[in-house]
Amino acid sequence: MKNRIVRGVAGTFILISLALAIYVNINWLWFTAFVGANLLQSSLTKWCLLEDILKKFGVSDSDDNCC
Repeated sequence: MKNRIVRGVAGTFILISLALAIYVNINWLWFTAFVGANLLQSSLTKWCLLEDILKKFGVSDSDDNCC
């Protein structure tokens, strides 16, 4: 469940920052780069701050795949 939430939050942040870069200010692309760098860092170190935050809120690691 945590992996789905992390991917959903990252994807949402990227889409929002791209829309903000188009309609507000191009500098919002720095936020997109930050999200991408954070995803890369978490793939290399196997540590993700959002997963730690979700764990403190009681979100489990169990898979809830429908298939």
